Amino acid sequence: MSHEGCSGSFSNGKMVADKVRQMGFDQQFMPMPLTITCENCGKPFEMDRFETHCPHCDMVYAVTPCHAFDPESVMAAGVGY
Repeated sequence: MSHEGCSGSFSNGKMVADKVRQMGFDQQFMPMPLTITCENCGKPFEMDRFETHCPHCDMVYAVTPCHAFDPESVMAAGVGY
């Protein structure tokens, strides 16, 4: 997979999670944490890393560094992904 930079588009959360893992950003802290409502369990939590697991149900969420300020760009990858 090539580096698409900020213009890359992803059709699902697994692709986003794979990309941030490939780039080594998955465990890095985001510039500004986002409050996310989990689409699986409905509970809010703070997303502070580019890949974050919901602490209530283990749904995995990911966002690329270029889109870390946009909650609309956060995508779910699946429970335990």
